[in-house]
Amino acid sequence: MHEGPYTERALSQTDSALANSVTIIEPSRGWVPIKLRELWEFREVLYFLVWRDIKVRYRQTLIGATWAVIQPFMTMVVFTIFFGRLAKMPSDGFPYPLFAFAALVPWTFFANGLTQGANSLVASGHLITKVYFPRLLVPTARVLGGLLDLVLAFLVLLGMMWWYGALPRLGAVVWLPALVLLALTTAVGVSLWLSALNVRYRDIQHVVPFLVQIWLFATPIAYPSSLLAERWRPLYALNPMVGVVEGFRWALLGSGTAPGPVLVSSALAALILLVTGTFFFRRIERTFADVI
Repeated sequence: MHEGPYTERALSQTDSALANSVTIIEPSRGWVPIKLRELWEFREVLYFLVWRDIKVRYRQTLIGATWAVIQPFMTMVVFTIFFGRLAKMPSDGFPYPLFAFAALVPWTFFANGLTQGANSLVASGHLITKVYFPRLLVPTARVLGGLLDLVLAFLVLLGMMWWYGALPRLGAVVWLPALVLLALTTAVGVSLWLSALNVRYRDIQHVVPFLVQIWLFATPIAYPSSLLAERWRPLYALNPMVGVVEGFRWALLGSGTAPGPVLVSSALAALILLVTGTFFFRRIERTFADVI
């Protein structure tokens, strides 16, 4: 008889402890906060996803990571023949191959990140339907996985600069991490929009290649932005990759002047893409497991 109250009290304490340790997952409604703390808690999952994507990308390939260099290099060769030789496109006084490749290094990172990030949720459907983790990590990991390719292509760019005798300025080179961050922010922001839409509308996977092609020629890669009137450049720089490409050429080659207003416009546009893409992604995230 005396054990009754103690038993009930012990059971009550156990139930309370279990209640505090149980995580209840419920579908979100309306606009959902980003929950940066949750993203930080799942940082090891992000690391695993990035490492998995890198290994899968080069598994059973003949030349491995060399593809990271071949793609921008061959594009540079094509641009040099048709735009540099035949069309006589100006290159701000630099050898056209170097002029084009300095832009293609960050562009290839962005284009590949956008393409793979847009298809990331559908490709990872087996994970999304079985285990919970912040879905924002999936497209983000695909974009981050391209940083290795960016480093390899950048080493080739340094070799080309040495060959042509173009020495980078140390005072300007320090801006390169910020420019890479700008390209990364743009790629993640666009990938969040496209990956979320791709879950609902599979037509998006067919739209992405056309979007990348149009974006390529809307960015001063094959041509210098100096062809555009000065008053239109801040508006032109609402394309965030304009600031990235112009920044790379300025930092490494000394092309033109410091892209101040251009870089500000590009940074604001990239930030808007990231913030709006994140909120849109979180708003429809609750439907991913049902329709993927």
